[in-house]
Amino acid sequence: MKSATATIPLEKLLEQLPESYSIADKELVMRAYAVAEEAHREQKRHSGEPYINHCIAVASILAELKVPAEVIAAGLLHDTVEDTKVTMADIRRDFGDTVKVLVDGVTKLTHLPRVSRGDQHPENENGDEEPLTQPALLGRKEDMVSETLRKTFLAMGEDVRVVLIKLADRLHNMRTLGHMPEHKRKRIAQETLDIFAPLANRLGIWQLKWELEDLSFRYVNPEKYKEIAEQLAERRPDRERQLEEIKDRLLKLLEKNNIKAEISGRPKHIYSIFKKMQSKDRSFNMLYDVRAVRLIVPDVPSCYAALGLIHTSWRPIQGEFDDYIAAPKDNFYQSLHTAVMYDDKRPLEVQIRTHDMHLSAEYGIAAHWRYKEGGKSSDKNFEKRINSLRAMMEWRGDVNDATEFVESMQSDVFQDRVYVFTPRGDIIDLPAGATPIDFAYNVHTDIGHRCRGARVNGKLVPLYQELKTSDQVEILTAKRGGPSRDWLNSNLGLVKTQRARSKIKVWFKKQEDEQNLAQGRATLERELQRLGINEINYEKLARDIGLKTADEMFIALGAADLSISKVIKQFSQAEEIKDILEVNAPIIQTKSTDNIEVVGLKGMLASMAKCCTPMPGDEIVGFVTRGRGVTVHRQDCPNILKTEDRERFLKVDWGHVERTYPVPVQIKAYDRQGLMSDISNLLADENININNVSVNVNRSIADLRLVIEVRDLTQLSRILNRIENLPNVMEAHRTNPG
Repeated sequence: MKSATATIPLEKLLEQLPESYSIADKELVMRAYAVAEEAHREQKRHSGEPYINHCIAVASILAELKVPAEVIAAGLLHDTVEDTKVTMADIRRDFGDTVKVLVDGVTKLTHLPRVSRGDQHPENENGDEEPLTQPALLGRKEDMVSETLRKTFLAMGEDVRVVLIKLADRLHNMRTLGHMPEHKRKRIAQETLDIFAPLANRLGIWQLKWELEDLSFRYVNPEKYKEIAEQLAERRPDRERQLEEIKDRLLKLLEKNNIKAEISGRPKHIYSIFKKMQSKDRSFNMLYDVRAVRLIVPDVPSCYAALGLIHTSWRPIQGEFDDYIAAPKDNFYQSLHTAVMYDDKRPLEVQIRTHDMHLSAEYGIAAHWRYKEGGKSSDKNFEKRINSLRAMMEWRGDVNDATEFVESMQSDVFQDRVYVFTPRGDIIDLPAGATPIDFAYNVHTDIGHRCRGARVNGKLVPLYQELKTSDQVEILTAKRGGPSRDWLNSNLGLVKTQRARSKIKVWFKKQEDEQNLAQGRATLERELQRLGINEINYEKLARDIGLKTADEMFIALGAADLSISKVIKQFSQAEEIKDILEVNAPIIQTKSTDNIEVVGLKGMLASMAKCCTPMPGDEIVGFVTRGRGVTVHRQDCPNILKTEDRERFLKVDWGHVERTYPVPVQIKAYDRQGLMSDISNLLADENININNVSVNVNRSIADLRLVIEVRDLTQLSRILNRIENLPNVMEAHRTNPG
């Protein structure tokens, strides 16, 4: 017997199914519901409602997109294999290969169950809790979230139907996010805003995109959300009355000129208003499109005819016209946008599009099935969209690291696009923020490898300069040679796209292992020396990173498969400490800190030694003083190396870091005007405080000694990298103790 709670939403789902569904289609959906309802019978969500309601909600969202019955059936069953006793063989036997493939695709998007069963268990990537069945994975929740997202994006290039189910699943999770514990809401909402809303946008599904954005914004920035929502609500009655008058006026104008049109007020979405307020640096009252209407006309000539009538009837506002029909957006969106000064001397935004453009704008890639339902064929447009996605992701097979993959999607696929020209006038489509090196690799791999400079609009520019739409770019090349390893240094901003990074890495992979090993070892040793780290167990560090030997680590560094920043980050986060060295010397006490954990002695006062100024990431040792608690030193501190009283040593670990640490740094450079100013501005950009500065200039060589406050070795490494890339700077390194 089905529960009354579950039967009601099922009836609503059946009402939402497309009219074109056959009896067999409806029967397939009802059978899928029956299996899902039985499988999830004992499971509840955070809200306390039956879990089956979530499955029905996902299916309802898919029904609104008018997808085939197999997709809706898979939406109902999407959690059964992951969370219940139902197997993939059961799905294939009862529902056929298509539904099995879709359920399998969604199931493979995550390693973790999504269902909350009421226990106090860690949460999964959707914010629900998971059973403690995979202890080895629990400490890697962030990596697993990235892996889930990586698989989602890979699925997007293989079968977009799987991604539609995933988006519907996320949308319902966002609709019910209020039932989640408060500390989880903002993280889940931010991930949705950063990943899933842009994913819906890339697929062109406006209906999903705007709701994901507004729901996320509500939790990410609740104060601003409430402020804009209240302003919209206060003005709604006046705005609706004004829009009715505007629609009547426009209809009469268009009818008089024999243009048939459907006119509607365009709903305003809170997050889009907020983004426009930010991008245009305007208040709510100054936004042009708070009052907005949409005209849907029969064909493209009617679009431009209607535009001409509107522009001759009211004064267009400069800079507010966009022709996305002649130049569609990169997600295939088409429409005319304009803003005019209406009769009441207040702005009015108008969108003009055809019926097909409107369908594509609202449903994006899902419009494929709506076209088919209407007896039209959209296979060419559908394939064009899929091929465009695959072209943007041509590097997807080269990136195995989940975090890097997600970051690459955000840079290469989710970003807006810029359109730049070659000297011959060819148009190159690049993600916003792309540099001349990205441009060079987009034109041809060999041009990228030999790139040594660039002219933009006839002027020489640095290789880190971001390109803008309509720029003409000329690449200056060497006759031979390859890319620089600095191009892969994310701190320098020379390469922004994964397409270019992948090609650079392939070049380095072709170098001999011996050369890569030597180069990688030299790179790491140079970085460690610059950071003032003299003693390190390379074999242990390699294992911590996930490699078998130190040589593998060096080769990976030399081939650019492994970044130096990742090695330094791993070293900074290391929990184990080497064997305590023999030492003897008096200890100098500094101010106390809450960031040290003394193993086996909770609550003991810990202070930092001034002689070696240890910071997070350093290998450290504790020394029990007489009456002053434990003083913490770096293990290579000269004072510690002289101390013989081993009984007073304690093993200590870095605890939770919430403060910065003073670190002495030496910079050598050819003296020039503005050198110190450039260094100060760079540190200010990184929010780095300078405790002390001394400058000595001898024969045009400047020797600068600074004490700066940094959080950890990773930040210090990035700062030293950036300083060394300033003009005239020869080297920058941490000062060794002693």
